[in-house]
Amino acid sequence: MQISVEADPSAEVRERIDRGLDIFNETKAGPLQGSELWVIARDDDGVATAGLKARTYFGWMHIDWLWVSPEARGSGVGSALLGAAETEARERGCTGAHLETYSFQAPAFYEKHGYTRFGQIEDYPPGHACIWLKKRF
Repeated sequence: MQISVEADPSAEVRERIDRGLDIFNETKAGPLQGSELWVIARDDDGVATAGLKARTYFGWMHIDWLWVSPEARGSGVGSALLGAAETEARERGCTGAHLETYSFQAPAFYEKHGYTRFGQIEDYPPGHACIWLKKRF
């Protein structure tokens, strides 16, 4: 067997590994029922000014990221995106949501929306913290 470190494995290799892990996980935890979830805010010209990317699987939503453009910050669009994602997650049968954010990003935003901290790594990145939050619906 040969071990290699690769920055960009082929799509075939990625799919084989992803699917292999999914198959194993499903034998232990039941159907993955995984699906991407995107919520996009656009201005009157159709330009994306904010967006949320998440995945739903095993009855939970994992928020990968939520971004709001500088010109749209403070307008409530972030709250609207999060609310729409949570509504869709509930419709998909999810019982909650979880995410990770950095201390310099938006932990207070999520806490304002009912999320609670369940883990933290200090000095990741240096001088800051990586914070995990969750919310049961």
